[in-house]
Amino acid sequence: MQIDIGIKEDDRAKIADGLSRLLADTYTLYLKTHNFHWNVKGPMFQTLHLMFETQYTELATAVDEIAERIRALGFAAPGTYKQFAELSSIKETEGVPEAKEMIKLLVEAQESCVRTARSIFPACEAAADEPSADLLTQRMQVHEKTAWMLRSLLEG
Repeated sequence: MQIDIGIKEDDRAKIADGLSRLLADTYTLYLKTHNFHWNVKGPMFQTLHLMFETQYTELATAVDEIAERIRALGFAAPGTYKQFAELSSIKETEGVPEAKEMIKLLVEAQESCVRTARSIFPACEAAADEPSADLLTQRMQVHEKTAWMLRSLLEG
């Protein structure tokens, strides 16, 4: 059945492509955060273990919301490691870094998600796609706040 939500198919495709990149970044960040949750050690163990759990739990919900928006626009959401690796701007971390390096890597990944989300706005604005723009705004707020909280652990 045809989709008639007031956004042209070409515009929906552009937005879905951008959201697919955001989905890949978000899922990659989810995996990185969960990995660090499992493997963190040192004097900040308890704090970071709990903080990382809170973060990956939030990211798991976000992945679903982003994928569902892609589907609502009429396109298939990427869902394989191969697709995520091709689409993501966030690279996997080799080995198990020290706790402070984990924090630094997560700050960088959170900021990558913000940049990806921000890059999709022009397509949303051009198509008057407020639901996608709202989703992007929410994601940027979460990622910017999380990056700030993580960054504050490295100061002082």
